[in-house]
Amino acid sequence: MDAIDKKILRILQHDASLSVAELSERAGISQTPVWRRIRKLEDSGVIDRRVTLLDQEAIGLGLTGFVLVRTSDHSDKWLQTFSSAVADIPEIVEVHRTSGDVDYVFKIVAPDMKGYDKIYRRLIRDVAMHDVSASFSMEKLKATTDLPLDYVL
Repeated sequence: MDAIDKKILRILQHDASLSVAELSERAGISQTPVWRRIRKLEDSGVIDRRVTLLDQEAIGLGLTGFVLVRTSDHSDKWLQTFSSAVADIPEIVEVHRTSGDVDYVFKIVAPDMKGYDKIYRRLIRDVAMHDVSASFSMEKLKATTDLPLDYVL
């Protein structure tokens, strides 16, 4: 990956709706090479997909929670059950298996605390867990989907 690829990726991370013509103008190269580079980045998996980001509060999802899960069962069967359960709950938007005292951390979005409670009840109905706790965002200080590209070789 060269400096032009990184420039294209920075532009796309900020606005993936740009046309090839607009991208080529901003990247400083002609349209055909931009198109080829994008195809190559998609084919290699660097570009995973292009999406539209929604304003969570504008669509009625004003609550963001971070749920911490501890389990005493680390079997493949439990993991499969857990993975399936969280995949089936659309309000769970991220799930991470973590090191340390907490086994899993996930991010949820919900309209309010009552909405979170429905998510919580569904989760504990479907999966046996040792401990579940949650913290809720009071203010978003930073949110970005742009990944830093300075580490890319």
